[in-house]
Parts: sequence; structure tokens; C-alpha cells
Amino acid sequence: MARGARLDAYPARLRRSVRRVKVGLRKSGVDYFRGDGSDWIALAGLLLTVPAITLLTVATPVWADPAALVLPIVAGGLLLRPASLLALYAAAAGALIVESAVLGPYPEGAARVTPGTVLVVAACGLFGLLIAQFRARVGVPWRRGGTMLFDLRERIRVQSALPRLPQGWHHEMALRPAGGQSFSGDFVVAARTHGGRTLEVVLTDVSGKGMDAGSRALLLSGAFGGLLGSLPPHGFLPAANGYLLRQDWDEGFATSIHLVLDLDSGDYELLSAGHLPALQLHAGSGRWEEKSGEGPLLGVYDGADFHPVKGSLRPGDVLMLFTDGLVEAADRDIAEGIDRLTGEADRYVASGFEGAAWHLIEACAKDVNDDRALLLITREA
Repeated sequence: MARGARLDAYPARLRRSVRRVKVGLRKSGVDYFRGDGSDWIALAGLLLTVPAITLLTVATPVWADPAALVLPIVAGGLLLRPASLLALYAAAAGALIVESAVLGPYPEGAARVTPGTVLVVAACGLFGLLIAQFRARVGVPWRRGGTMLFDLRERIRVQSALPRLPQGWHHEMALRPAGGQSFSGDFVVAARTHGGRTLEVVLTDVSGKGMDAGSRALLLSGAFGGLLGSLPPHGFLPAANGYLLRQDWDEGFATSIHLVLDLDSGDYELLSAGHLPALQLHAGSGRWEEKSGEGPLLGVYDGADFHPVKGSLRPGDVLMLFTDGLVEAADRDIAEGIDRLTGEADRYVASGFEGAAWHLIEACAKDVNDDRALLLITREA
């Protein structure tokens, strides 16, 4: 019985050992691709490719050129840390020496190790080392860098999502970063407060554009989203101004417009921090009216006052909030841009404004090298 038990226990121990090895390899792989683990697996794999390429070059020099050693070197620049990369370079240098010794001097025939081959491999190695050192300094491996940027972009998108409105209201937003990039200096934060009876929306235009302003916009959107709804409406812009001043950025100003809309009555207040006026379409007259509060830019000086302007959205009325990239251009002033925007918006009065935000940006500022954002709020007739 004891001998049989030992025989039965051996396969069980073997299965447990195999399972531990599998779990360890899986964990190492996951940690590596998350950027948290060692790069020894990638180093071992690339080191094995060096002799494989060397043997292929010696066996079939017509099909495998000595310069093929740049392939593991380029891959190493993307995958390895600088210290591991030096080990790979040493292996590649040794492979070049072996290939040169086996194939013979380069003047005696083609497909030999020439000075040009050495220069190409060395140049690729230098570029790979620079990339690896940059990644090490930033602290974000290449395999996580793209994921992190995607995550940042999605966070901005989620923070800019508008809350669902009750029946009888329609809203939509379109945002177009400068140069077709994924990051914008324009952003929106919104929330329904006071038990859902009030809609608060803040449209902000950070100084700069595109990627230059995107990181600051991400930071501000998170901070503004935390402030919105946590403070009385008249306390939001002073708090946002103080927060921006504390950042002490070299290019740290921003414009912002804060809408506080009562969803029961349609009454609203607009508070502005150096932002362009909002535009309201009065359904009764069919005319557009500029609505703007008074206040300085955010991040300019402390103790700024922001004075609201009041209005009301009746059934059929439309309110537009937008940034300067939509109406400002080098060949026209802002007044002309606003006239063009209202002229294009008039086309949607009869059919309704559903889907109009994106089309208005296309019509008014399609190829403008600036961030553009447009928010439409409609009270249905």
C-alpha cells in the first residue's frame, strides 16, 4: 500500500510542479507586458535570434545579409532596458566578428561584412539605446505607453459625457482637436445637481492647442469635475480660478463658461471667465441673441469676480456654447465668425438640431488648426 501510494503521489507532484511553472511563466509574461516585470524573457529570446541569424548568414549569404542583425537590435530598443540592451549589443558585435571571420574579407566577394554593414548596425544600436534611455527616464515602457495615452483620451471623453436630460430637452456636443489629434485643450464637464432638477455645464478652453494643452486639459477636467456640484454655482469659477493659480504654469490661463440651467422652468444663469458669449435662438422671433456674463480669464489674478447673466429657454429655443476655434480665424474677426455660425445654424431650425453640432463644425471650421468645441442645448417645442 505504501509503495502504491508513493507511485500515485509522483504524478500528482509532477502535475503540481508543471502547474507552478506555468503559473510562474504566465505571471512573468503578464507583469512584463504591463511594464512591471523583468525583461529577461525578451532578452533571452533576442539573444537566441542572434546566433540563428549568424548561422543563416553563413549558410546562405545570398539570402541572409549580415545587416539582418539590425532586426533583434531594433526589437531590443523597443523591448529591453538599457542595461539588457548592452548585452544584446555585445552579442551582435560578436556575431559580426564571427561572420567576418567565416565569410572572409569583404574585398573578396559579395555578401560579406563591410564597413557599411558595421555602420548600419551601430547606427541602429545607437537609436535603440536612445529610445530605451528615454523610456527608462519617463518610466513608461513602450508596451504600456500607447495604452496609457489611450486611457487618458478615454478619461477625457468620459469626463466630457453629458448627463441624460428629462423628456423635452435635447443636448449634444462635438469636439474637434487641432491637427486631427486625439487630445484637445477644449473640454466639457457636466452634472445634474439639486436632485437632478438643475443641469450645470462648464465649457473650458485651455491656453494652447492639441497635445500641448491636452495634459493640462486632462488635469483641469478632473479638478473641475470634482468642483462642479460640490460648490454653489456662484462659487465654482472663483474656486477654479484659485486652483489654476496654484498650478503656477508658465502658460496657465484658460477661458471658461458656466451654465446653470433649471430643467423645470428653463431659467438659466451664465457665468463667464473671459469666454466668448453664448448664443440663444428665440423660437418666437427666430433671432439669435448673445448672452455673456462678466469675468476675467482663469489663472490671471486672485480674487476675481464673476457676474452672471440670466435668461430663459422657452419651448423651441436653442442655446449654443462654443470655443474660439469655431469662430476665430486669421482672415476674419470673431464677429464675422459668429455671424457665419448663426447663419449655418439657421438651416437646422425647421428640421431640428439633432446631429447639428458635428455638421456645424464641419461647415464653419473644418480645416482650422485650432481646438473646436460646440455644445447645443435645445428645449423641444
